[in-house]
Amino acid sequence: MEKLLDGVEVKWEFLDKVSDYEQPTKYLVKSKNYSDDFDIPVLTAGKTFILGYTDEIDGVYKASKNPVIIFDDFTTANKWVDFDFKAKSSAMKMITSKNESEVLLKYIYYWLNTLPTELVEGDHKRQWISNFANKLIPIPDLQIQEEIVRILDTFTELTAELTAELTARKMQYKYYQDKLLTFEEGDVEWKTLGEIGEFVRGNGLQKSDFAESGVGCIHYGQIYTYYGNFAYQTKSFVSPTLATKLRKAQKGDLIIATTSENIEDVCKPLVWLGEDEVCVSGETYIFKHNQNPKYLAYYLQTPMFFDYKKQNRTGTKVIRVHGDKLEKFKIPIPSLTEQNRIVSILDKFDALTSSITEGLPREIKLRQKQYEYYRNMLLSFPKGEV
Repeated sequence: MEKLLDGVEVKWEFLDKVSDYEQPTKYLVKSKNYSDDFDIPVLTAGKTFILGYTDEIDGVYKASKNPVIIFDDFTTANKWVDFDFKAKSSAMKMITSKNESEVLLKYIYYWLNTLPTELVEGDHKRQWISNFANKLIPIPDLQIQEEIVRILDTFTELTAELTAELTARKMQYKYYQDKLLTFEEGDVEWKTLGEIGEFVRGNGLQKSDFAESGVGCIHYGQIYTYYGNFAYQTKSFVSPTLATKLRKAQKGDLIIATTSENIEDVCKPLVWLGEDEVCVSGETYIFKHNQNPKYLAYYLQTPMFFDYKKQNRTGTKVIRVHGDKLEKFKIPIPSLTEQNRIVSILDKFDALTSSITEGLPREIKLRQKQYEYYRNMLLSFPKGEV
């Protein structure tokens, strides 16, 4: 890299001098009949990106022959697209290079992603014309551009490979989880949760009660926004005085969030494995029992429990499942030895697919940081006197 960038001369050009844009008008999809059985992806601006797939064959943008940058005119989000597509959003622009023999489009794409966001909240103006067209982009020699693109493509491919690996491992994890936790009626004893344990309602803890230090506490919203399946330490604390008034979970208890805005998160279980008691908020249940707590937590993530909570929920915007319904849910109870065997297998998959300290998500995060570091270094040219 030192050789690559040593003494490099660059010229600075306004972005609209080296790139063209096209409105998506000719490529807008007409039908809303999307299906995975169709071939042509339908793109929208922003994070959603691929809305679905259409069978429309007219007005398809042939990005497989001439790749483009999809630019969201309101949020400035952008994607590199090298496959044919139809468009849904009129808020996006297709960006191309005016002359690939002078400025590589892929180089422009990587440079765009080094720019800090300048969006003002509530500002709904179109960003390409009003803002980005006037950005100054450094243009080094074409060979330098090619080498920068090659290096950053390599990082992108590494991250894509890891992401594909994570997706495959998650599918594998789901398969074995469902297989290991599926029992025939006569194979094991089935009991309701109310028969094997006790539900204790959390109380009184608000986010405004958090302190810098003190007694560990878990707010129900943190169960599905911060924690994984298990926790040894807490993110938040409350004062010792308030802690005396709050209900507490002990090691091995399940803390179950009974309120959420979606059916996926409601009743998500968190196994508390810390040595000290931990305070919990309202909108939770502490489930006390004498089984392997991880086994119970894994079973409460199966399709069987998902269907049960879906049938027994209340509310639409705010979804709840009440304790009397949870008590009636039937669960297979194999021997503790069998529970431990199942948990040991699923723990390995959980660490691989979920852990941010030892699994693939951590590796992906580190690779992304590495990519961003080198991208910013490679594309940071001194402006001099522009």
